Amino acid sequence: MDERARTLARLEQLASLLDDRFTLPGTNFRFGLDPILGLIPGIGDSATAALTGYMILVARRHRLPASVQARMVVNLGLDWLVGSIPLLGDLFDFGFKANRRNLTLLRRHLGPFDV
Repeated sequence: MDERARTLARLEQLASLLDDRFTLPGTNFRFGLDPILGLIPGIGDSATAALTGYMILVARRHRLPASVQARMVVNLGLDWLVGSIPLLGDLFDFGFKANRRNLTLLRRHLGPFDV
């Protein structure tokens, strides 16, 4: 497995942990630590934003186009900003999967890989 594939595999694990690791019993609804940590006032959304920022650093390291990096920053900013609003933000965090969106952008521009 090459370095790019290892990096994308790590990012897949991160996106899964933050966005869809758990399933709400009796449904197909998936969620991760992002909305759970977002319930902690003041630090929860900032902590998950820092983890999401790692994907943007990877995009920068791999020299993805500036427009793609900007879309990733918008996803992160929207998740952090709206997620910081009490109650409404918590509900938003359960539906808006910024990490999945950013991982899709990375994959689209880095190409397929084998794990």
